[in-house]
Formats: sequence, structure tokens, C-alpha cells
Amino acid sequence: MITFTPFHYFITYIILFIFAVFSRASDLPGTWELLVHDVGIASMHTAVTHFGTVVLLDRTNIGPTKLLLPKHHCRNDSNDAVLKHDCYAHSALFDPTTNHIRPLIIQTDTWCSSGQFLPDGTLLQTGGDMDGWKKIRKFTPCETTEFCDWEELNDVGLSQGRWYSTNQILPNGDVIIVGGRVAFSVEFYPPRENGAVLFPFLADVADRQGDNLYPYVHLLPNGKLFIFANTKSVLYDYDKNLILKKYPSLDGGPRNYPSAGSSVMLALEGDYSTAVIVVCGGAKFGAYITLDDSVPAIGSCGRIVATSDDPVWEMEVMPFARVMGDMVMLPTGEVLIINGAQSGTQGFDLASNPCLNPVLYRPDQPVGLRFMVLNPGTIPRMYHSTANLLPDGRVLLAGSNPHYFYNFKAEFPTELRLEAFSPEYLSPDRANLRPEIKRWPKSLKYGQEFEVEITTTLPLVAPIEINLGNAPFATHSFSQGQRLVKLDVKPATPSNNGCYIVSCVAPPNAMVAPPSYYMMFAVNQGVPSIAQWVQLVV
Repeated sequence: MITFTPFHYFITYIILFIFAVFSRASDLPGTWELLVHDVGIASMHTAVTHFGTVVLLDRTNIGPTKLLLPKHHCRNDSNDAVLKHDCYAHSALFDPTTNHIRPLIIQTDTWCSSGQFLPDGTLLQTGGDMDGWKKIRKFTPCETTEFCDWEELNDVGLSQGRWYSTNQILPNGDVIIVGGRVAFSVEFYPPRENGAVLFPFLADVADRQGDNLYPYVHLLPNGKLFIFANTKSVLYDYDKNLILKKYPSLDGGPRNYPSAGSSVMLALEGDYSTAVIVVCGGAKFGAYITLDDSVPAIGSCGRIVATSDDPVWEMEVMPFARVMGDMVMLPTGEVLIINGAQSGTQGFDLASNPCLNPVLYRPDQPVGLRFMVLNPGTIPRMYHSTANLLPDGRVLLAGSNPHYFYNFKAEFPTELRLEAFSPEYLSPDRANLRPEIKRWPKSLKYGQEFEVEITTTLPLVAPIEINLGNAPFATHSFSQGQRLVKLDVKPATPSNNGCYIVSCVAPPNAMVAPPSYYMMFAVNQGVPSIAQWVQLVV
């Protein structure tokens, strides 16, 4: 285990500060693009469907939005403190190819709820506040020429109310729903006979702030769950309801809501036996209690081999302290850290000093060289903002409503703009390296051998990667279910029509990649293609 002393942290921060001050933004990698000036809602929850459309979702008791519902679809709620007759949309469908916005209809409150895609591509959405506490909803996506909308289930509900919980798809296609405010339990969808199952770990790690909400849940390739809350983590057998291992505590302070760091499981590759978890940032303990938006955020990351027999945390220092940052797994296996603030905590009006510089985390580099500072944006995205990978390789940024209601006159106003960040791999000087997938299977079975046909502008001089990235449910600085799997491939061979054939093997089992839709990327020298969707089926 590598131990950093206060002196090491001080020197690192000084070096990074000097770099940030003297580097011109134009010299830093990455570009920004404003997509929609006013999408109508501030998206607290965002998910990309296998049709390439994007579901945007806010809470229903937020008062007026800037997006109207279709006629005769107003919501009537006598318990709503603001609008008892509500004709405003609180969810929308965004098409990144046309930038078109379509309002969606949702009735029950989705404030701080959770979600996950099912094997058939349906978005499962669970819990929330008030009348959404035990609610289960589904969004079955469709072509942009068709009509689809939210379905709020009346014949089935959650066994226990879930507010600030986390969802994770399992190898059999079921979804586990973990935790929530005063919900120290787990349950499943489809519901199981025993309903909610007590999970005392979540109660044990709670502190005076909470710090056990939106736990970081990662499905390991051994079929067990890595669950992290506050500063502690366990290896959990959800079938037997047993904690198999307790991991060492992560130093530095609390990392979950309301202290709000972020977490990602690095790309699975090779024989898929090793899983590495990274947890970055957060708010210092006490910032939420004192409502102090000036307390500096946590600047450290912890990295642990969750599948090791003797796991330890390897500590690193980010270029910027960051709370409410989003960690997005890129098609290359690198991680984009974006959004958030350098001071304060999660909550309404509880953060300041927005962190405008994204950072690229390069897992294969040695400690001290893994972070690269990227070109800063101009729009602060703090509480209730999201980041999602699009099939074309861009990262979609949505939301930021740091106030209890929409407020467009504050120092950090409610944010209705949608924008995209393009990593350096999409820069014009790399365009001739970008492959294009011409032929691929639309569905795959586990262990199946198959071929992908690609084209490139320049002849290939390096191995091609074929990587599968799923579409997570992004909310509150954590992308629920996020996963990237690098497939076993053979060297590309030229074909008769001027293309290249890449022979691949699908993931060996559903513990490595649960059944669902995945974005299939071909990656040439670090430059990904536009993804094609493929469904992994049992």
C-alpha cells in the first residue's frame, strides 16, 4: 500500500496548481459543444437507450418547468405544495442526431430515485419521494419515428420505500435494488417472495450526515457484489445474503451521498478474473451538517483490486479536489472525471467554486501519471447534474439545479442547456484513424465466436480492440451499472472488399457482462468508432 504524507499532498497540489494556471485552455485536449440551449427540464437522472435516444428525468414536485405536456395530459395532485394542477413535463426524450426534444409523461415523484436497463432494453426506474416512494416505472424505448412513454406500474411495487437507492443488473437479468434513506435492506425486480432482505451493513456505516446513500454497487466477474458506502466496502453474496469479505476502509473522508464522490469499475479484460474499483473525491465530513459551501472538497482517489485475496487501497491525488464529479467509462478503457465543485457538498445551495476542468484518468499509467487535465467548460454543473457516454464517443452533460426549485437568477442558476464534451480521440487530427463498423451481429450468446468487419482511412498498423460498453443510469455522481468489457480478439485481416475482418469471442458468461444491450466500439490506436448496438442474450 502506498502511503501519502501531508507533505506529498502539498507538493502534488502545488505542481498541479502551477500546471493549471500556466496552461492555456486552447492547449488542453478536448472540445465542447452546446447542443440545446433550453431543453425544458434540468435532468437529475439520464440514460441512453439502445435506439440512441436519451431519457431525461427530473422530479415531479419541482414546480413549473420550461417544457409543456401535451394537451389533456396535465397532472392533478392535491398533495403537491406548488402545483396541484401541473401541465409541465418533468421528463423528456432527447435525440442527439437531431437535437429534438419530446416531452414524456410521468405522474409520481422521481426525486432521487434509481434505475437500470433490463435485458430487453427496457429502462426500469424505482422509488423516489412522496407518492413515488414505492413506485416501479418502465420506459420501453422505440425508434424515433414511433411513440413510447413512461408506464407506471400499478400491479407491483417496492417492498420498502426507496429514496437514494442504487440498482444493479445481475447475471440472471434480475435487478437488485440496494439501500435508500432508512432502508437498510435490498430487494429485487422481478420481486422475490421474501420481499426486502435486511442488509445491516448500510446501517452500520451511517453517520450523522448519512453518507450511506446511493451506495456504489459493482457486479464483479465472480458474480458477487462490491458494495461501498461512506468509507467502507464489502463483498456481498446476494443469493445467500452473506457478507463474504470486509475490505479495508478508504482514507480521506466520506464518499457517498451527501458527501458525493464517485466510483467506477475499470474495464474487464484478459481472462476477466480481475476487477479493479476506483473511488474519487467527495466532501469532507461536517460540510453537510454545517451547511458550509466553502469547505474544500476531497482531492484523493482510492484504487483497489476487489478480487484480490489481500486487497489494499492504493491512494492517488487528483489535479483538482472535487465533489459531485461524474466518472464516465470511455470506449478506450480510460475514465473521464467531469462536473462537480471544488468546495461544499451535495444538497441545495451547498456547493461553490465549480470544477470546470474535466480530467482524464489513464488506468494503465503508473501512480502519479494517471491524471491528465482537459479543456475547461464554461457551464457549472453541480448538484443534480449528469454525464453519459453517447454511441458516437461524445459525453453528454445535462442538468444542474442546485436550488430547491428552478431558479434562473442565482449565482449558479438552474441549468437547462445540454452540451457535449468530445475527448481528444475525436480531434480532427485523429479522424483518419477512426474505424467504422460495417458488419456485426445484432445479438450474441456467451462465448460465441463472431466476426466484425471494419474500415479505416489509413491502413492498420496496430491491433484493433472490440469493446462492449453498456448504458448505465446516471444520477447523483454515480452511473448505476456502468461497465466496459474488452473482448478477446485476433489480429485484423484484410478482406476482399477493402475492409478488415476482426475475429472476436463474446464474454464467457453473464457475470462478466449481464444480459442487456451494449454499445460495440472498434478502437484503433485509442480512437473509437461510432458504436453499434448488440444484445447479449442467454
